[in-house]
Amino acid sequence: MTARHVSIRGRVQGVGYRAWVNDEAGRRNLDGWVRNRRDGSVEAVFSGSEDVVAAMIEACRRGPALARVDAIDERAADAGELDLRRRGERFSVLATL
Repeated sequence: MTARHVSIRGRVQGVGYRAWVNDEAGRRNLDGWVRNRRDGSVEAVFSGSEDVVAAMIEACRRGPALARVDAIDERAADAGELDLRRRGERFSVLATL
């Protein structure tokens, strides 16, 4: 099991990117969360098997049809970051930070 934190920059707000991430993460049985940032980026934490998390991050490089991804930064998720999701949910769409 692995947990990765990603920050996605480009045209990723107002194009259904968070909803797409939520759907994709659910389809892949990943734990974590996604949210918009006030700087126009989207950030997410994905937790699951290493190969599935890597495939999710690769999918984020493309995103939904209307998105344009310019860059993705990724790192190991810090202890406790996964705990930001809503109680009882495997994957949460969080409020903008």
